[in-house]
Amino acid sequence: MLRKFLVPILGTFALCSACQTPQTDDTVSPDINSSVLDQALSDLVDSESAAGASLLIYQSGEEIYFNAVGASDREADRPWQRDTLVSLYSMTKPVTAVTLMTLYEEGLFDLDAPLSYYLPEYSDVKVFAGLDADGASILEVPRNPIKVIDIFRHTACFGYGWESTPVATMMVEANVLDPSKPLSQFSEELADVPLYCHPGEQWKYGVSADVQARLAEVVTARPYEELIHERVLDPLNMSETRYFVPANEKARVAAGYARNEANELTRQPDQAVYGLWPAKPVQINGGHGLIGTADDYMRFAQMLQNEGTLDGVQILKPETLALMSRDHLPDDLTAKDFLPFKGQIGYGLGMAVRVDPPKDETEPFGVTGEFFWDGAASTLFWVDPENDLTVVFLTQVMPFDGAAHAKIRKAVYQSLGMLTD
Repeated sequence: MLRKFLVPILGTFALCSACQTPQTDDTVSPDINSSVLDQALSDLVDSESAAGASLLIYQSGEEIYFNAVGASDREADRPWQRDTLVSLYSMTKPVTAVTLMTLYEEGLFDLDAPLSYYLPEYSDVKVFAGLDADGASILEVPRNPIKVIDIFRHTACFGYGWESTPVATMMVEANVLDPSKPLSQFSEELADVPLYCHPGEQWKYGVSADVQARLAEVVTARPYEELIHERVLDPLNMSETRYFVPANEKARVAAGYARNEANELTRQPDQAVYGLWPAKPVQINGGHGLIGTADDYMRFAQMLQNEGTLDGVQILKPETLALMSRDHLPDDLTAKDFLPFKGQIGYGLGMAVRVDPPKDETEPFGVTGEFFWDGAASTLFWVDPENDLTVVFLTQVMPFDGAAHAKIRKAVYQSLGMLTD
């Protein structure tokens, strides 16, 4: 097994002397210190941060580490294994973005075109501007049309309905993500919900990737599930990744866990974990819904690391991958929802992009140029081109655990001798 240490993180990534500092000594051992990673994973389980988890790391195209700890289902006494199937939640989004960009390469849509050119239901959207004296919504005409690029970089001003705001309430009442609704109905009903903000003026996390999936259906006149398999999953031999797991494989699906008020993990009901649903959803989403394994998702990550190609199969051109993995947020955009909590982060086409090193040790560690995303149940992957490194971390814990991600990130770079306290 190749354990190759590549270029150490250079002085441009140096932090203040009181913070974590990248190692710059060329004599660092090329071997990975697996014990650092084993301990980090064990600590997550021992501290009740996770019931189980796995970590897979590749460098220079070779596996350099894998371990799985804890249980995929504590109540059923099932250990977390290499082939455990995990509900990926928003780690579906980068796969959707790649699927769409294969259509972009064929000229089926223009990133700068108004979204309504392809999806006419968005030609008359309105922006929520407050409530009048009678409590009725004040709606405005958008200052800017929603462009196709806005649904890739989360500047379309769609939301998820998480907040205690009038628009969030309207999102919840519309129930656009009802799994029994096809994407066509989802899109029509979403267009009737006021936008949270004026398009292009804020980064607002929401259902944009689901709109991407509907856009793919319209420009190809084909179901989205066929497209994601044909364009990405099947060519990459991601045979374990799908939108539904049949009954005879349900025992491989990780149960979902949530923290209660005492900070203890409690098992979520099966109906709360889409990988355990007894029937396949009608709505095949772009923003969530995929279920897969660590090895399958690593194949996707390796394709990204290899500039769009894996095992001789080209999914995207290098210039397309370069376009996706650079920051596309406008310079004057300051409202960024929760994005700043992830560090010095911009956003590309379907993935976050690290634009600067951490300012201090309170930020999750990462290398400038890295691109990544995560999922609601605390899953995470990242691609670090500087060090030819790809990482997939899987668990199933809600609410989202950014602290666990910070610990895993730190352990990965410490294990490679690139980071010291």
